[in-house]
Amino acid sequence: MTGPFLSTPGAGDSGEVTVVRRVRREVAERLTRATRTHETATGSPMPADERAATTRRLITEVLDGYATEEMNAGRAPLRPEVESRVGRAVADMLLGAGGLQPLLNDERIEEVNANGCDQVFVRYSDGSRAQVGPIADSDAEMVELIRRLAADAGRAETGGEGAEERRWDRAAPVLNLQLADGSRLHAIMSVTRRPALSIRRHGYVKVTLADLEQLGTVNPVLRELLSAAVRARLNVLIAGRTGAGKTTLLRALASAIPPGERIVTIEDTYELALDADKAVHPDVVALQSREANVEGEGALDMSMLFRSGLRMSPDRVIVGEIRGHEVIPMLNAMSQGNDGSLGTIHASSSAGAFHKLMLYAAQAPERLDPATTNLLVSEAVHLVAHLGFTGDNRVRAVTSVREVVGADGLAVSSNEIFRPNRDGRAVPGAPPSTGLLSALAGCGFDPGSLDEARTAPGGGWA
Repeated sequence: MTGPFLSTPGAGDSGEVTVVRRVRREVAERLTRATRTHETATGSPMPADERAATTRRLITEVLDGYATEEMNAGRAPLRPEVESRVGRAVADMLLGAGGLQPLLNDERIEEVNANGCDQVFVRYSDGSRAQVGPIADSDAEMVELIRRLAADAGRAETGGEGAEERRWDRAAPVLNLQLADGSRLHAIMSVTRRPALSIRRHGYVKVTLADLEQLGTVNPVLRELLSAAVRARLNVLIAGRTGAGKTTLLRALASAIPPGERIVTIEDTYELALDADKAVHPDVVALQSREANVEGEGALDMSMLFRSGLRMSPDRVIVGEIRGHEVIPMLNAMSQGNDGSLGTIHASSSAGAFHKLMLYAAQAPERLDPATTNLLVSEAVHLVAHLGFTGDNRVRAVTSVREVVGADGLAVSSNEIFRPNRDGRAVPGAPPSTGLLSALAGCGFDPGSLDEARTAPGGGWA
């Protein structure tokens, strides 16, 4: 494999690569002339939909011209399936995600990691991994591809007007953005030997707890308990390692929020997309952090966004991922009556989430000591749900649920009301407090289902 489009199943040989490069170059030149003519005539850039239509028309024209040229020279034109493949590859390069597009089109792929243009590895939804073909012909072309994706993402976020600056160069070597399909891209350069990127994909953008039950992430009693916890306006943190499915579970919990409530989401990079489904969440303000511009001004971190979000009259605040200074304003808000908040945090266990919160609070400008942090956590957080993988490392599942009951100096007191069984799935553990059971029962949860799951085969997972 010597070209980015050769990731496409059934792609051809090096001669086909040569045709793709020629067609792409000629289409790009004609497109540049067409866009300049449009801007000169109208005084404004060519709209995105018109540019896409023009690009596809030019691809057809160039391919027709190539076929005529080949026949006039006494050579056979491209076979229909090859011509179609070449046209698709050129369109991907000029309109889509270039050599990444075939990988993004494969619904089985959950992660893409590239260490340079030709060292590309993918992880599939079943947990298996494989090395695939190059995503670009050179590292320089890979850099240009990522910069174009960054520019497209900026335009998409602002509806094409006043695009948000998305720098990626030696002065700003780290890039985070959301692709058009909702995937999250992270890229880095200059501080690595070769440019590198990682793409995380979410197969379930619109998902409910019932959907996760079908996937084996929760069982019936967990589905009912977590749904009731959202309706009861409990503050819930979702913990787990990278790729465990925290964002997917967060979306599923959010689906249980009544449509009439106003939601503010706070993220490092747009990912939750709760504002995309107006039928389920009609009143959503999505906030995204921002790095400083070229002059070193205009930076907005998640801590600042959280304080701003609280002034927007939210019924609930949802934090895509807690990872730093925003932990103090978030815990303060949760403990001062802004109940029903949700968030995710990287932690290896449900108990480990408390240690992470303590570390973040110690590093924040407020420099809270552990005892104060734990007291704040005990006032703010009601439940911590941990996600992991089952014994065969193939299925994501809730492994533990903890109820926060208080603080004791250097420790947060909690009940592990669901604990992992032998294969890692959560089964009933310590009895919940009377207050928690009362709150859940008031929102439709049947406390008797815990006893039934306790005695059921597999702890309720059968």
